Order: sequence, then structure tokens, then C-alpha cells
Amino acid sequence: MANSTGFLDGVLRVLRDVAVRALSNSTEKKEQPAPRAKQDRRQEPGPKRFTVPDYDSAPSTERAPNPKAPKAAAKPQASGTGRPDAPPAPGQGGYPGDYARLPEIAYQPRRDDNPDPGEIVWTWVPYEEDHAQGKDRPVLLIGRDGGWLLGLQVTSQDHDRDAAQEARAGRYWLDIGTGEWDRQGRASEVRVNRIVRIDPDGVRRIGAILDRRVFDAVAAEVRHHYAR
Repeated sequence: MANSTGFLDGVLRVLRDVAVRALSNSTEKKEQPAPRAKQDRRQEPGPKRFTVPDYDSAPSTERAPNPKAPKAAAKPQASGTGRPDAPPAPGQGGYPGDYARLPEIAYQPRRDDNPDPGEIVWTWVPYEEDHAQGKDRPVLLIGRDGGWLLGLQVTSQDHDRDAAQEARAGRYWLDIGTGEWDRQGRASEVRVNRIVRIDPDGVRRIGAILDRRVFDAVAAEVRHHYAR
């Protein structure tokens, strides 16, 4: 009996150990985290990248300067005449002086708000002996010098009575009759041997268009004096 009892105890011990191990394995499997789902290797499409253009390397419509090439000398501003001794343009300095040679005389009046050759206008005229001073008076426009207008001063004084005295002083006049440039209707004369430069922006009023035949007579006298 003692042997059978010991045998049974051994069997029960073995069964108990097997049961304990089985229970232990079952518990470990329950506690072990489930394996993660296999991630999809295909990534979601991200935002598109915006590439900023490289403006330093982009082609240019202008020729890049050559640092090794010598710089070209600055060109003088054109005055409209192409002459090296041309005066500065109006507004770039004071009065440059009277026009001292025979100009290209033109008769180009237009019925607009701009002063043109062939018209008598009112503007400031410098004194012959002092260009820093002058007076507002009528002027007959006879041509251009770059941006300047060229004109002859007009007066209502009668120089027929002192023509010899005026000639000795170097002043020569020609009668041009009456016109709308003088609101009092007085007869006028124009000096034919002094050509003044006129700033177009300084013209205060356009008085009238001079008759073409009278203008041609004035032009002939101007050519006579400056062709000497």
C-alpha cells in the first residue's frame, strides 16, 4: 500500500506541474501585446515643393556689364542743335546770352496754346547791357535753338524820328504795323539786329500771328544784318 500511495503522489505531482506550466504559458500569451499591423510602405503624398527661381542665374534681357571693360565716357546732353557750343537747355541755368549769328528763320505759326515762330508773344526779355535784369514785352518769334525759341523784341515807340541816333547806337528797327499783340492798337516796330533766346515756359501770352508778308520783310532785314 505504501508503494502505491507514493506512486500516486508522484503522478499527481507531475500532473500538477504540467497544469501549472500550461496555465503559466496561457497567461503569458494573454499579456503579450498583439503584433502591430505591418505598416504600408507607401507614404501618403505630401505637399508639393515650391522651387524659388534663382534670379542670379536666370537669363537676362540686358547685357551684363563687363567689370574688366573700361567705362565709356558720359555723353553730354543734347541741346537739340548738335553744336558743341550749344547753350544749356531752358531751366538748367540762367540766360545763356543772345543768339549771335544768323539763325534758320522759320514761319510756323499754329493756332494752339504753344508759342511758335511767326507769332508775337509776351514774355520776359533781358536788357542788352545786363542780362540779369529785364522787362515783360512783346517778342516776334523767328526760329529755334534747341529747346529755346529765338525772337526779336517789339516796341510801340516810334524810332523813325531818331533812326540815325539809333543806328549810331547799333540798333536797327523795322515797322510792322498794328496787330492784336498791342491792345491799344498802336503801330509797332521790331528790332532786326538783336536776337534773344526765349524760354517757351516763360511765355505769358500769345498776342497774334504776324502776317506772312510782313514776316518775310522782317526775315530779309535780319539776314541783311547777320550776313555781313
